[in-house]
Amino acid sequence: MASDLKARLKADLNQARKDRDKERTLVLSTLLSEVRNKEIDGGGEADDDDVIQVISKGIKQRKDASEQMRAAGRDELADKEDVQAAVLSEYLPAGLSEDEVRAMVREAIAAGATDMGPLMGRIMPQIRGRFDGKEANRIVREELAG
Repeated sequence: MASDLKARLKADLNQARKDRDKERTLVLSTLLSEVRNKEIDGGGEADDDDVIQVISKGIKQRKDASEQMRAAGRDELADKEDVQAAVLSEYLPAGLSEDEVRAMVREAIAAGATDMGPLMGRIMPQIRGRFDGKEANRIVREELAG
């Protein structure tokens, strides 16, 4: 099954090239290359979930790089990473609120998942690309303790 999101990324890359938007062209071409690598590793065409995973990973990498650069006093480079993360964020589905994720966690606990691993395994596919994994982990710990 072909990915609609991947097709949108390709169209937006072509538009960015026409507009001579160097930053957007760099971000989108890098992202599409990472999607292609995932397809090669997986041995098939990437679907929207695969593309969302690649986008989420790219955002996380850029946020981590930004934090490290700010800690080293390189604000101009950190700002560049933040801009790239913002471009990638445009392609993610609408985010979830903490309350929505907490409700999902409570549902999973009610359904019998009482350990950290199985509980995270149950909710992560539902929230991937829509909510930060570290924050979800914190919510799961709170719900299991409380």
